[in-house]
Amino acid sequence: MGPESKLVLGVDIGGTKVAVGLVDATGEIRAQSRKPMIAEGNPHAGLDAVSQAIESLLAKFSSRPKYEGIGICAPGPLNPISGVIINPPNLPIWHNYPLAKEMRSRYQTKIHIDNDANAAGLAEAKWGAGRGYRNIFYATIGTGIGTGIIFDGKIHHGKSGAAGEGGHVGIDIYGPRCNCGKRGCIETLAAGPGIARRAREKLSGFSNSLMLEMAGGKLEEVSSHHVAKAYAQGDQAAGEVMNETLDMLAYWLGTIIDLLEPEVIVVGGGVSLMLAPFFEEIRERWKGACLNPEPLSIPLVPARYGEDAGIAGAAALCEIAGRS
Repeated sequence: MGPESKLVLGVDIGGTKVAVGLVDATGEIRAQSRKPMIAEGNPHAGLDAVSQAIESLLAKFSSRPKYEGIGICAPGPLNPISGVIINPPNLPIWHNYPLAKEMRSRYQTKIHIDNDANAAGLAEAKWGAGRGYRNIFYATIGTGIGTGIIFDGKIHHGKSGAAGEGGHVGIDIYGPRCNCGKRGCIETLAAGPGIARRAREKLSGFSNSLMLEMAGGKLEEVSSHHVAKAYAQGDQAAGEVMNETLDMLAYWLGTIIDLLEPEVIVVGGGVSLMLAPFFEEIRERWKGACLNPEPLSIPLVPARYGEDAGIAGAAALCEIAGRS
């Protein structure tokens, strides 16, 4: 039996759903299933929801497939070393909940737990856009900005497991207050909601904009999606918002380069689809945005995994493609 036939279960737990996939040693998702997640009530009800998702996937096969372990992407904050879910805002059902311990008691197999950005970064390092590089910085840009730091094929967790919160690196001490409590985090400025907020603020100085037209004339409905579409049609206000966004991301990533000097930067997440055509522009703006003498030697590339990043990332935690 070849290494590609070795399977693990990748489990992606969110506030509303549990996605489960059987993943082989090449990072291919052989089969997957989704079930609703229970976010409130008895903590074991949440565990039951995870088990139901796993069993619904395994039930698709005529004979129960063998797997070598279970990797889990779970909402943070969490401790990846102990496998305890600490106090996730979108899953109040779990407070200091020993998820790894409870899963081991049910499945008698190896259990690995981490947050989604760390795990997705590991998947990109092992099987995706970061394959072949030793040191990788991964960012997922969507409704928030999550990041993962991969050194020599391993996630950098820091002393307590809390390292890698690159989305909360501040670039403006007087900027808007982030949900984390700090001001001017890149997440609150350049994630999807931040882009939309800046677009709405920009529209106060424009009497006419395609962004507002696309939102049905409702200022509060303007989104980052409208920014991208209006920019493509030459809208001036959208162009200003887009250029500001590229400047912010370039400045932020320039800081990351000075701090970590990764060999490659991999970007995923929903907003990354809108930003992908501008990756080279962002790289060009690293000139003057960082101290590193050769920033343009560092590739900025789109991630391999899209909406399945959580499943692939969870599976990567099991290190089935060459354990280290």
